[in-house]
Amino acid sequence: MSIASIPELPALYYLDNFQTALAWVRERYADLLDARELDFMERFQTLGTPSQALLVRLIMRKGRHFRNSKLNYAEVGDIDLAAAPLCALGWLCTDEQIDLETLFGQLRKDEIVAHLPTAVAHRGCTKAVMLETLSTVPAEARPLRLWCPGLQETLYSLRVNDLCDRLRLMFFGNLSQTWAEFVLADLGIFRYESVDISPQSRGFRCREDVDHYLHLHACRDAFDAGMPVPDVRQMIGEFASPNPYLRMRHGKLLFTMARHLEREESFEEALQLYAECDYAGARQRRIRILEKLARYRDAQVLAMAASAKPESDAELQLVERALVRLERKLGNPVSHKPCEHNANRLDLQMRRPGHGSVERAVCEQFSVAQAPVYYVENALINSLFGLLCWEAIFAPLPGAFFHPFHGGPVDLHHADFYSRRAELFESCLAHLESGTYHQIIRETHARKFGIQSPFVYWGLGEEVLDQALLCLPAEHLRHWFERLLLDIRANRAGMPDLIQFWPEERRYRMIEVKGPGDRLQDNQRRWIAFCARHGMPVDVCHVRWTDA
Repeated sequence: MSIASIPELPALYYLDNFQTALAWVRERYADLLDARELDFMERFQTLGTPSQALLVRLIMRKGRHFRNSKLNYAEVGDIDLAAAPLCALGWLCTDEQIDLETLFGQLRKDEIVAHLPTAVAHRGCTKAVMLETLSTVPAEARPLRLWCPGLQETLYSLRVNDLCDRLRLMFFGNLSQTWAEFVLADLGIFRYESVDISPQSRGFRCREDVDHYLHLHACRDAFDAGMPVPDVRQMIGEFASPNPYLRMRHGKLLFTMARHLEREESFEEALQLYAECDYAGARQRRIRILEKLARYRDAQVLAMAASAKPESDAELQLVERALVRLERKLGNPVSHKPCEHNANRLDLQMRRPGHGSVERAVCEQFSVAQAPVYYVENALINSLFGLLCWEAIFAPLPGAFFHPFHGGPVDLHHADFYSRRAELFESCLAHLESGTYHQIIRETHARKFGIQSPFVYWGLGEEVLDQALLCLPAEHLRHWFERLLLDIRANRAGMPDLIQFWPEERRYRMIEVKGPGDRLQDNQRRWIAFCARHGMPVDVCHVRWTDA
């Protein structure tokens, strides 16, 4: 989108958006709101427009502390006048005690030297060094006016951050999205599919779900800030929730901490933590640690159980390799043979390209007028799937969509994503047998162009789309799409880099490119092996530079 085409927003667009969000939350989550939150919503409506606008402006900014000299909003007018009712409600305050680090974050270096007598001797240092030096002398937190008596300045401190974060969480269902989503949509930078969202559709079923999310989020923040794993584990406590999304977040946090322990070679602690979570990959990590600890028999028992009932193709691939290693270490005959890919090998010597992309260099090397080559990687197959199955992906199932800014269904990576929509997907895939899939894909591409999708890459180009629909057999498309649905998180990556079409012959081949020193990754091996089983032509091109 060009700058000229970006629409001009009304002066109070952000206030309108905040009001919309409040109404949305109140309509759908009235039974989950406590007295403080309801009181906030009611009192907010009684405020004058300048006070409402100022509060929302501050809520949308980073941090909690704001100098009045740094606040300048034409639509708000006099900042101190607009802030007065907010201070009276206790939503803002002007005398919050701040520590030395917060003070340094608010002042320029010249202001620090001018108003802190202890800083004068260090005026030649950077702010960071000055703070480190002055921090060696303990200093009690105090309001800005007591830190800097001569500074004619008011520091406003926001006191409703936690409340507004909770409301934002209830609206979006996560804390990753911010109020900026409204702005991006208003400007047309992001466009979202219009899904029929009923008032009953919401991300949290009870207040305890919201509390659990916020608790896990705080624990993750503490871990990221450097809190030791045992302390974070204690902070988490005995977590239990019937909500599968929250259980997944809990498992992911335990897995992340276990990986941290493993990297620090705290193997016994990591092993225990992996055993406590059912997050994808935890069992395979336990096998690896048992192997490192030379507990080969225990590792083999766990690997055999995983091999008999793998959680995914990725786990099976790693477990099969582990069983080979373990049988050798135990002195047993090797009875397991890992499945390897079966692709044609191409060896190519060429001059090093000026643009630095080995994939694009090979693309240019093989492409000819009657058989063009395109660098598509994962974009092509994913896009064809997303276009054909658009209606199934964006079906308004309960809990799948609960606000207007979803780029895809919330349960996209849940284990029951496909089973909940099995009939819908089969109806979409049936177009492959009837031969109407060309028309469906082209029509969807035209109608939905530019709308956010977890699968469609709109930069692919209609030329590639036309060539693909001409040369890719419907049978191959069904195989690819069904594999995607088996494990969306794992299987929408790892596809070959290039695809070559022979339009006159209506055939194709895929090419995985490996530059000097590069080798196939596990997900690429799985895709190539899958293609080989179904007779899909895949070459692996190994490149060497002639000027090396």
